[in-house]
Amino acid sequence: MEVFKIYAGGEFIETPLSLLVSNPYNDIAFAQAFLADEKVLQFSSEKAVEAFKKLKSISAYERYKSLSFIASEILANEERFAMLIAQEAAKPWKYALAEVRRAAQTFVVASEECKRLPMEYMRLDWSVEGIGREGLIKYFPIGPIAGISPFNFPLNLAAHKIAPALAAGCPIVLKPASSTPLATLELAKIVDKSGFPKGSMSILPMNRSTGDMLVTSDVFKLLTFTGSSEVGWKMKSRAGKKKVVLELGGNAGTIITDSADISHAAKRCVVGGFAYQGQVCIHAQRLFVHKSVFDDFCAEFLPLVKNLKYGDPLSKDTDITAMIDEVNALRVEEWINEAVRDGAELLCGGKRTGAYVEPTVITNVKPEMKVSCLEIFGPVVTLQPYTDFKEVVDQVNNTNYGLQAGIFTNNIKELDYAFNEIEAGGVIHNDVPVFRTDHMPYGGVKDSGIGREGVKYAIHDMLEPKILVR
Repeated sequence: MEVFKIYAGGEFIETPLSLLVSNPYNDIAFAQAFLADEKVLQFSSEKAVEAFKKLKSISAYERYKSLSFIASEILANEERFAMLIAQEAAKPWKYALAEVRRAAQTFVVASEECKRLPMEYMRLDWSVEGIGREGLIKYFPIGPIAGISPFNFPLNLAAHKIAPALAAGCPIVLKPASSTPLATLELAKIVDKSGFPKGSMSILPMNRSTGDMLVTSDVFKLLTFTGSSEVGWKMKSRAGKKKVVLELGGNAGTIITDSADISHAAKRCVVGGFAYQGQVCIHAQRLFVHKSVFDDFCAEFLPLVKNLKYGDPLSKDTDITAMIDEVNALRVEEWINEAVRDGAELLCGGKRTGAYVEPTVITNVKPEMKVSCLEIFGPVVTLQPYTDFKEVVDQVNNTNYGLQAGIFTNNIKELDYAFNEIEAGGVIHNDVPVFRTDHMPYGGVKDSGIGREGVKYAIHDMLEPKILVR
């Protein structure tokens, strides 16, 4: 069994608190890590404060070199990272490898963005008082950052907190999900050799009570959290004076209009609905298909869903595998059965074995059903016909969430209306809401969070403006 030391204040250490990491596909423990206690967190916090004095003064060129080094080393070890992600997160190999490459790209983007941190010249003679004066506005790093990342993208969503922080000049203490800490601990080995001051980053798996100190501690000037809406909003209420960025849940809607390329839409909706067992916050959970093409869409879509290959996440042929644990699989099964009891119709799937839930498509759902109104975070999509475009946009908006939405249409008026009226942080044209590049602004409205990720936008949250008037 491979042992992974935690990375605390620039040091690789073991603690008395052992953490076994299991593969959800076979429930076999294959690696050992450790949990940080309050003393380790305190030590890492103090080292972050010390590192900030050096990190904030590092030149853009030095940051660029270090971030580029991290990106290149991730790619040089991409199969190692993919193997860890496939095992700890039960992520099918092709998706695990894609995540590793995206994480490298996240650091590439950070290496470029650190060259162009904002600075502004401002004329002040708009008013009489400002005649003969001018302003220089510079943006300064705010200080140590607390980050909490989820299980579903254990490397890249951690990278979306680490890379912007280092680019901005802010040390970061990151708590990865206890079920999936290995990829980030492997990343720590690279960051440790990158040239950043020791203490610039700590990777600390922790239990919830210890991790809660990241939320309440005044040492940290920003809390960046990716996870459930329920947990995120409670954190915000207890975070004190620090800035808070929340990337939370979703319940994404996708519209397939009568002008869409149905074959293309069906193929993309399979990916949007079932990639990584639907455990993606921009998972295409609710599909709305124009009545005139509903049957044609079903004829294309359902066979593709039924042909998804179940298997070991380490197999390159696997499309879908076990969910992160049986507890969540049981919850998904319960929601499916509840919907069917209340009149919904199963078009395929619906059965559970252990932590595996079959790819499931449900129709005739009611808005109040959990499979429709809540974030299912599993391999389930609902499929509904519609006739009026404005009404279906209202249906997409009929949720407490607003992260991303998709629309398949070749009608520019429909696209414009959707972009202006859909209540979400992003609208994806002729593709599913699961589409994301790592430099685009990413985040939501309503219960889906506040603030934006995407490297440049995350960096801006980690800076404070200061004006020199002369």
